[in-house]
Amino acid sequence: MIRSMTGYGRGECETDGRKFTAEIRSVNHRYNDVTIKLPRGMAEFEDSVRKQLLKEITRGKTDVYVSFETFSGSDAAVSFNAAVADALVGRLNEMRERYQTSDGVSLNVLTRFQDILSVDKNCLGQETRDAFLRGVTEAVGAALGEFTRMRGTEGESLKNDIEAKLTNVGAFLEKITERAPSVPRIYREKLSQRIAEMISGSGLSVQLDENRLMTEILFYADRACIDEELTRLASHIAQMKKILSERDAVGRKLDFLAQEMNREINTIGSKANDIEISSAVVELKSELEKIREQIQNIE
Repeated sequence: MIRSMTGYGRGECETDGRKFTAEIRSVNHRYNDVTIKLPRGMAEFEDSVRKQLLKEITRGKTDVYVSFETFSGSDAAVSFNAAVADALVGRLNEMRERYQTSDGVSLNVLTRFQDILSVDKNCLGQETRDAFLRGVTEAVGAALGEFTRMRGTEGESLKNDIEAKLTNVGAFLEKITERAPSVPRIYREKLSQRIAEMISGSGLSVQLDENRLMTEILFYADRACIDEELTRLASHIAQMKKILSERDAVGRKLDFLAQEMNREINTIGSKANDIEISSAVVELKSELEKIREQIQNIE
């Protein structure tokens, strides 16, 4: 299945008074670049999450965000630094006496200082380690499923669009193939006419050397022959259609093939000195450029 490199997925897991939420989003990228951001205390799960992601993602710039909420008191420990509190109360009382204020030291004031009270979510406690890993894995798995479905849907649209443009490329290729055999004949007619006009305009009695003319025509026909390029281009089109039906990641294959097609089209344009073929080559390049733009979105 063709998959887009652009996608988004969100997943949740609620269990034992805990809620894990995962978000996955990706954009186009030449390589497989995965960035994972886990809550504080869950860094050790990054390797497991990365392995889980790499089973489905082979290319793109992917960002993964995992958040965590707990509704269980056992998952959080509140610590009280009495020494800091005592020192702070002493200083506040000194200030009250010095400036003759009536305000006393309240808990509301003390709790504003982070050094006195700190909350530590006990994410890595031995008894809950496996539970947290299961929660993260399930949330990421749910997000990954939605993410993969979205990329598959967009990939199918890309595939249909590329196939339609390949049909256009095939039509222009057929037009060039039909036109190519007549190019040497047209060249001979034009060359003969031009020589005849030159002889007539010179006022001299000159006989046209048919053998010399044929030699020139054969040289031109050999130089302007595009049979090999047309055959290779037709083969590339067939191969690209075949690749589009594969289930693996094919973005790099398609990109390489598009480069080869562009090379053949450029050669056809430079060799075939014919206005109709040149016009068809312009159309070919236009369609191929559209295909290459779409390929940049494929994994």
